[in-house]
Amino acid sequence: MRPGTFDRGSMFRLILRAIAFILLVTPGAAFGQDAAPLSGQSLTLEQAISLALHNNHSVKIAVLGVGKAEDELAATRTYRRPSMQFYALFSQQLVKQDSNTNSLTDIIPGLGPFFSISAPRRPTAIFGAQVLEPLSQQYRIGLNIEMASVGIEVKREDMRSREQSTVDDVKRTYYGILQTQSALDSLQEAIKLYHELDRVTTDYVTQQVSLKSDSLEVKTRLAKAEYEALNLTNQLATEKEQLNNLLGRDVRTDFRVSGVSNANDFGIDLVSARRRALDQRPEVREARLKIRLAELDRRVKRSEYIPDVSVGMTALTLRNFDDIIPKNFAALGVVVRWEIFDWGRKKNELAGKDKTIEQAKNSLREAESVVLIDVGDKLRKLQQTRQALVVAQLEQETAREVLRVNTNKYKVTAALLSDVLQSQATLADADHHYQQALLGYWTAKASFEAAMGEDK
Repeated sequence: MRPGTFDRGSMFRLILRAIAFILLVTPGAAFGQDAAPLSGQSLTLEQAISLALHNNHSVKIAVLGVGKAEDELAATRTYRRPSMQFYALFSQQLVKQDSNTNSLTDIIPGLGPFFSISAPRRPTAIFGAQVLEPLSQQYRIGLNIEMASVGIEVKREDMRSREQSTVDDVKRTYYGILQTQSALDSLQEAIKLYHELDRVTTDYVTQQVSLKSDSLEVKTRLAKAEYEALNLTNQLATEKEQLNNLLGRDVRTDFRVSGVSNANDFGIDLVSARRRALDQRPEVREARLKIRLAELDRRVKRSEYIPDVSVGMTALTLRNFDDIIPKNFAALGVVVRWEIFDWGRKKNELAGKDKTIEQAKNSLREAESVVLIDVGDKLRKLQQTRQALVVAQLEQETAREVLRVNTNKYKVTAALLSDVLQSQATLADADHHYQQALLGYWTAKASFEAAMGEDK
């Protein structure tokens, strides 16, 4: 043994043991735990969903659609009430007309007219007013009111669909942010360790204890870790902007996400899941409502065979005519309008309405089939991701135990530093796989809840 070899080797092993101990005791950020605070206020998943349901632009558009349908219903109801109309005609005769009313002129020659009626060329005005109360049309108006009410339900189902889609997008984006933030925190801890390892290795290269290749390897790993951290930082910023947009607030709003509970078992079978989905999915309920709309529309068209009967009063007032012409007219009576022959138009229109009803029924069957397939697919994926999560958790526990054993061996010089570093790298990969598996599980759970038609 050459002089100085024992002292330098002992010191090097002590430094490496210290670094391995730091690697062992530094905990990695877990996806199921609260992420380390970055900046801004904390935002839970429940708060994010609540904000999105109140402020999301797409949801607001759907809510306004419901409001418009309610306004249309209120407008349709007014047709039950009497209609009041006013008319006015201002004119001037272009041709002067005179009419003698003396019928004795031919019998007694030379006898002048008693009086004459003329329409002088001067401005005249006619004012008219009419009040009509529909009678037979009340049946058709009632059908239109019912159609408007069903239209409101259709708009509400569209609003529920928008809300569920928004909630699903919020959940996916939130889980993605949580996974990215957790991975970034773990990577930042690794960068700190690489900095310390680089400092120690550089010193020992200077002291000719370590080779320069060792220092270059450490610097390479540090540079790669810093590049990955920069990539994750940019990804996290984009995901936060996307979530802010979903929440309907300024995309520049800073926040940090809070952790979610660990995955748990779900006790729902495919049959009950499909039954609930058929009752809750907005597209299925909307398809059923459209059948009602088509049937009501056909009844409205059929009601056109009924004559329109109204009771009303009409009044006329003439101004600036000759005194012999009465100035005021008023009448109370019944108004009947009936198209006796339409050349088969109503019959063809009714045939078209029948086909519309069949289209709506086929759309319902198609929507139900799509929902049944979607629920089955999402449930199977949820079961698959749950099993993948179990496998990733076992891999994580195994890697942690291997690192513990190698570290203990290294303390008694029964293992090399490379074994410890390799175990740490394996644990880091296992942590990453677990985070990915947990993200996949929660994403699959969110998709399954959306397939079920859950509102939140």
